[in-house]
Parts: sequence; structure tokens; C-alpha cells
Amino acid sequence: MSGNSAINENYRPVALIPHYNHADKIGGVIARLLAFGLPVLVVDDGSDQTNRALLKTLEQCPGVMLVYRPHNGGKGAAMKIAFRRALASGFSHGLQLDADGQHHLEDVPSVLEKSRTNPTALICGRPCYGSDVPKGRFYGRKITNFWIAVNTLSFDIPDGMCGFRLYPLQAVNQVIQRYPVGDGMDFDTDILVRLHWQNSPMIWFDTPVRYHPGGVSHFRALRDNWLISKMHARLFFGMLRRLCRGKNI
Repeated sequence: MSGNSAINENYRPVALIPHYNHADKIGGVIARLLAFGLPVLVVDDGSDQTNRALLKTLEQCPGVMLVYRPHNGGKGAAMKIAFRRALASGFSHGLQLDADGQHHLEDVPSVLEKSRTNPTALICGRPCYGSDVPKGRFYGRKITNFWIAVNTLSFDIPDGMCGFRLYPLQAVNQVIQRYPVGDGMDFDTDILVRLHWQNSPMIWFDTPVRYHPGGVSHFRALRDNWLISKMHARLFFGMLRRLCRGKNI
């Protein structure tokens, strides 16, 4: 058996969607992913009864798996469960997507192909914004990207907050087991910096991001900005410790 054949045989991707009160949107996202031949694992992060009832109607769809958390613990907490469950179920790679349809699903086939031919790499979305992007989000991301450059001593990570990514599950689970990666909205940046510290290869692709009129955001400005600020500080001191120990950043 050739090397490429062995890689393709062992390559088993699954879509991973953290969900919190977006049951009116997630059905369309799941349908698109199933059409690409991609199984879907949804982790419901303590949605209310109305949304959970809508979500349960999707359980009968072939290729759809659901995990329910009794209480809301944050995006990172839901993703950690998704990664562990996917790996235990025999999947090799996890495609992280938002539940609200914000991501450009037309990019999924090319993302899968990039991952299939580069199975050790993390495939990361670099968002292209339109005029609909909230200004607070836009400038907040610039601040986060500045601190990512500081904490990696590089410009290797052009965006640290886009949730459209395809992870090699073994690599990401090793990091989650070893380090206190954030449970909330700080997760996306935290895991990316720590994977960079582990010298995980990363491949970037440009992808449009849409903000729907009247869309519901679960970003809580005070609490989540506080968590993100603490994460940047934690990573900064982690970077200094690594430098003192002579480790690559």
C-alpha cells in the first residue's frame, strides 16, 4: 500500500458544532454538511427547552450525532467534549464550525482536500469581512491578533478568532490534556497559540464571514473580554517561561 493510500484510508473527518440556542439556524448548516458527505457531531451547551426540542428533531437524521450538556459552560468547554467524543468514535480530524450559519460553507470541500493532503496540519480560516462586521468585533480582533504576535514572537497567525478550522484530533487532544485551555470565547485563540508552541503546521485559507441582520450573538462583552484579557496575560507569561527555558515559541 502506498503512503498516500494509507493516509486516505485513515483519514476520517467529522464536523464539530458547538451549539447554544441557535436551533433555527443549525438545521440548514447540518444539511449542507451532510450533502458534502460529512458526518456531524453537535454539542449542545445547555440550550433552553425550546431550542433543545428543535434540536432533538435532528437526532433521527443519519450521520448526525448529538451530545447534550446540562448547563452552559462556554464554547471552549463544548469543543473539548466534541474533540474527545470524535476521537473516541474513531475520527481522525474535526472540522469546527459555528451553528449560526456565519461561515462560508462553500469552502468546506477545499478545506477537506487541504487537510487530506496535509493530515498533520491545522487548516485555519482567515476571515474576509464585509461592511456588515460590527466595529467592536473588528477592532477587538485586531487587539487579539497583536497579542498573538507577541505571545508567539511571530506573524505566523494572521487571525486567532475565526472558528472555521479543521483540526488533527490527536494533536489538539494532547494540548487540551496537557494545558488549561480556556472554556469560553477565549478557546479559539488559546488553542491556536498553544498548537503553535507545539510546532503544529498551519495552513491558512481566506474565507468570507457574514453577520446576518438581527443575528443573535452570545458574546458577553464584560465577561468574555475579561476572559480573553486573562488568557492573553496567561499566554504572555507562558511565553516568557518558554523563553527562559530555551524553548521555541
